[in-house]
Amino acid sequence: MKYNPGLLKLELFCQGIKIDGSCDLENDTRPVLRTRGGLGSGLDLILPPDLYVNVPLEERFVKKTPFLLFKNRYGYFIKKNGQRITEVILPPKPRFYDKKTSSGKLMSRIGIMQGTYLALYITQVCRFWQMQPRANCRFCSVGLNVGKNEELEKSIGDVLEVVKAAKKEEKITFVHFNTGFLFGKELDILIPYIKAVKEKTGLLIGVQSTPTDNLSKYDLLKKIGVDHLSFCLELFDEKKFKQICPGKSKYIGRKKYFEAINYCVKLFGKGKVAAEIIAGLEPPQNTVRAIEHFGKIGAVPTVCVFRPCLGTDLEKTPPPKPKEMLPVFRKLYQTCINNSIPVNMAPNIKVDLVILPEEAKYLLKNHDVKFFLLEAKMAIVRFLFRFYFRFRLFWFDNRSFLPFNRKID
Repeated sequence: MKYNPGLLKLELFCQGIKIDGSCDLENDTRPVLRTRGGLGSGLDLILPPDLYVNVPLEERFVKKTPFLLFKNRYGYFIKKNGQRITEVILPPKPRFYDKKTSSGKLMSRIGIMQGTYLALYITQVCRFWQMQPRANCRFCSVGLNVGKNEELEKSIGDVLEVVKAAKKEEKITFVHFNTGFLFGKELDILIPYIKAVKEKTGLLIGVQSTPTDNLSKYDLLKKIGVDHLSFCLELFDEKKFKQICPGKSKYIGRKKYFEAINYCVKLFGKGKVAAEIIAGLEPPQNTVRAIEHFGKIGAVPTVCVFRPCLGTDLEKTPPPKPKEMLPVFRKLYQTCINNSIPVNMAPNIKVDLVILPEEAKYLLKNHDVKFFLLEAKMAIVRFLFRFYFRFRLFWFDNRSFLPFNRKID
């Protein structure tokens, strides 16, 4: 019997996986790099048909997992409770990881692959980590990684070289810029990098940052070519938000998140703004309410499964049970379809740290006619957008060779 891929991705998030002695991860796949991700530090796997998942390996709860990764002469497979359930693919280590930039910095300390896109943490460590007492989000591991497992200072030249290498070797279509709290200077620091990457590569650009007081900065981001924005509200319940995200609660506040998300949805359009929520740190019904709220205004609800990463304040807190998460992720895709929010539009963007709305579809049981009609409409829009993007990228990469772009002496 074929194992449900959406369910397997969810179970792996919640339970992790053990590694059999037959595996040769050092030579067969990407290294486990604890760099940018605040909630990620595991092994990347590709589940059939094509779902990327970052699976916990070292966290405390993994000791009780029913899952085992093993290798034989045919490839890599997963067992659950001793029974083989599926073959998996391990994405190979990108060649650029071992290369150095012109300034001598190792490229894997500048940016890393997350799923099929390049992730960049440009700025210095989130200031919440440097306050006394610390005010960082209790689940976050960024302050444990930035400047230690990756470069603290990244020049525009370094970043451009890494992006170009990832575009050439990994065929990326999307570059994701992430920053922590810097007392309102976040976007000002990112803008020169964004301009350079957009002008030199033509790739899709995403920005994840704390809300700014000056909403007109989002107009500037759109003007310079940003395609997607995401805001990590983390928790929908106000009391939980204050308890688990003390810095965000005190220095930003939930109201600014809602204001920024609303403004950007109106500015960028449906499907181009994400509201990020963590499932497993508040009752599931609260997460469902968050999905419904953001779906109604046209934002994509992005739901991360809580992972108690080693070294964080919540490392001893157990992750949620898969059964508890099923209603949350079933609501996710339904909400996007019912509110006509475009999902899965851009080509070659697979995310390994969250269950994407289109992946949550695997968890649904029944569909009515209206549901299929809305899906068909979305498929047409997806085809047109991907055709347009591929054409635009082809033009960008070959513009110097095209007759109508040549200078006439």
